[in-house]
Amino acid sequence: MFVIAAMTGPCPSISVWAKPGTPSQSANSTQSQETASASSKDNFDFNFFKSKVEPIFLKERPGHARCYACHSDPNRVFHLERLPEGATEWTEEQSRRNFQTVTRLVAPGDPRSSLLLIHPLAPEAGGDAFHSGGRQFETQNDPDWLTLAEWVRSARTASSRKSHTGSFIYVTNSAGGTVDVVAPATNSVIQVIRGIELPHGINFSPDGSRVYVSDESESVLDVIDRERGEIIKKVSLSGRPNNLTITRDGRRVLVGIRTLPGAVDVIDTTSLTLAKTIPINRSIHNIYVTPDGKYAVAGSIESKSATVIDLQTDQAAWEVKFDNGVRPMAFDTNADGSTKRIFVQLSNLNGFAVVDFAKHTEVARVKFPDHPGGYGAAEVRLNTPSHGISVAPNGKSLWVGSTVANAVFQYSLPDLKLLGYCSMPNVYPPNHAPTGSVPEWITFTPDGSALYVSNSGAASISAIDARTRKLTAIIPVGEVPKRINTLTLPGP
Repeated sequence: MFVIAAMTGPCPSISVWAKPGTPSQSANSTQSQETASASSKDNFDFNFFKSKVEPIFLKERPGHARCYACHSDPNRVFHLERLPEGATEWTEEQSRRNFQTVTRLVAPGDPRSSLLLIHPLAPEAGGDAFHSGGRQFETQNDPDWLTLAEWVRSARTASSRKSHTGSFIYVTNSAGGTVDVVAPATNSVIQVIRGIELPHGINFSPDGSRVYVSDESESVLDVIDRERGEIIKKVSLSGRPNNLTITRDGRRVLVGIRTLPGAVDVIDTTSLTLAKTIPINRSIHNIYVTPDGKYAVAGSIESKSATVIDLQTDQAAWEVKFDNGVRPMAFDTNADGSTKRIFVQLSNLNGFAVVDFAKHTEVARVKFPDHPGGYGAAEVRLNTPSHGISVAPNGKSLWVGSTVANAVFQYSLPDLKLLGYCSMPNVYPPNHAPTGSVPEWITFTPDGSALYVSNSGAASISAIDARTRKLTAIIPVGEVPKRINTLTLPGP
């Protein structure tokens, strides 16, 4: 029950009720929430509101009166239409009026600045200090709160519909059926791509016009128009895909196929057809193109191996075997740009292995310090204690995530000296000790000043200042965000 007190006299700006700014909030959204909402109703999805948001207002939540019970009072700022006699849902016309009311109580794209979401949320979870309708949502992980947040995040301001230049952070929400697009300038979601039930890997055409997503639910490569956020083609694959990559010239998308016997599918980006399937005889989880563009490296969890493919011949060139399954990888280079080392995360290793590319063999292992630690057991992730690794754009540092530490560690390159770490936010489940946010994949802004980490256990992305190793923003996204990548658009 969202109880917002009735007022006499002129109604002030909605911003007077908004929660004070946090690192993930835009100052403009909190200062002019009512104006922004009123001018961008067309950017909210009415059908989503009617089918998924309105039912929450009528829902009987244990221990609470329905929102409708109080907010059907016409004196409420948040006023819901009276249901017709004997009706269990609103008419189309009434829903339109509810829609007009509710869009004045939210900040487009920013759930954490939206009165509708913050006022009934428990203070411990980031809500207002008091709500006369009680703590409708004990946590931001409440399914109904997440539905409201998804609707708010999907609304883009008029300016976000225009063509952009700059960089954007894309994250696939592996259990949410969406892809969120974050603008680093504001650390807010500016676009939500829908229609992919199980999105996995994500990459982009060199000109930024297309987004490529490996789709596990349909075993296809989804080709998305970047500006519209709409799927324009589904390319059938030879089996269920996992991650993907793209060649440096942008002519071929390489998709790792998990289905046995395992392979790498090659999609021609001109014809958008499956051009060939490279047999690997290993189930492929992650795949990357080396920095010099000459090779692809495909990792297998089940076969505990990494296979290097020569992209001139499309043949497997050599392989490295490990004692545990191969997870994410990253690369550093020699002075001439050729690949020097592969940094490999492994199952059951809270750290990473180092492979000498020229010698075709593992030469070292780096384990994280014991402190910070203590996470991973409650999250049932001890078999994947470290999952997310990336080299900074300047090539001078390696950043590696740890579920056990609930942190991201920074190592210097080339000497792999530990420089420090940044702790990730905790999650506070009701009636349960705090857990970690399960940090996963890592990506950077093009200038390397900031990195973004997907928190699969917290439905969020962490933004980190690379110079200070300080957390600067926590950005709510969809359910179980994992693969994350940076799109840099060419300038005018």
